[in-house]
Amino acid sequence: MNRELIKVIEKHTEVLFQNANIMLQTCNLDFILCDMPIWKHVYHMLHSCDQWFINPYHYTDPDFHEPDLNSLDIMSEKVLSREVLLKYLENIRIKIMRYTDSLTDDMLYEIPQDCSETRLSLILLQYRHFYAHLGNINAVTIMETNKWPRVIGLSGLNGTEGFYE
Repeated sequence: MNRELIKVIEKHTEVLFQNANIMLQTCNLDFILCDMPIWKHVYHMLHSCDQWFINPYHYTDPDFHEPDLNSLDIMSEKVLSREVLLKYLENIRIKIMRYTDSLTDDMLYEIPQDCSETRLSLILLQYRHFYAHLGNINAVTIMETNKWPRVIGLSGLNGTEGFYE
């Protein structure tokens, strides 16, 4: 059972979640970006990762989800707090790390049930989508605070020395 590629994916996925944690703790959730509050951008990013990383066609929304809550085109009456978003982030991290722990390198070539993409493609699509939104949100924080939220790489997996560089 070969897991060399999976180990690389697991490391990069942990970095992804640590960067999201820093972003979520440093951003202004009420700032309006493209007609939507940042909290909605965060939820859109997290919800997409939760739904699409494993199998978008066999997925259950979180209990607090409402129709269009993840849409960046439709305003929501419901507002999600930092605490709810942090808890959701942690739940997604645990779910996805359990999933990656169950994979082998050969399974990356497989197409999950009802999907048109391989497991590897789904993972890479979410890295791209996640970091696009994380970058936009961090850019807003930089503009508002003139501070750069820390973005870690593999060398930062053992913790950071603060939230700003």
